[in-house]
Amino acid sequence: MQGIQRRVVYVSLYELIAIAVSSVLLALVSGQGTGHASVAAVAASVIAIIWNIVFNTLFERWEARQAVRGRNVWRRVAHAVGFEGGLVLVLVPMFAWWFGVSLWEAFWLEAGLILFFLIYTFVFNLAFDKVFGLPASAQ
Repeated sequence: MQGIQRRVVYVSLYELIAIAVSSVLLALVSGQGTGHASVAAVAASVIAIIWNIVFNTLFERWEARQAVRGRNVWRRVAHAVGFEGGLVLVLVPMFAWWFGVSLWEAFWLEAGLILFFLIYTFVFNLAFDKVFGLPASAQ
């Protein structure tokens, strides 16, 4: 599977699993019901998808204007920190409001999610590539 079909299947599966797991995790950590936590998980997923599109568009525009081409380690670090930093700026206040906790507590909720997503993304990508094969760019 390649192209747009691969991307749609990837994002759909990734986000559905992420919403299910993060709903349970948020419910456990916040002490609130899974239904309440699921609303936050869905909102965070929608925000992450929109932010991904916006951030990557802006990053690629910036990247196109750079004299040095390619993606070295530092550029990849800047990309990851910029993406996650943007999510933190939006999700921490949202979690604080939704769960009725302090910004500090919401920050730790988000930190836990970042750790979860780091591991989840790695495992999901391995499994996805095993099931659907590698994308053309990696073959």
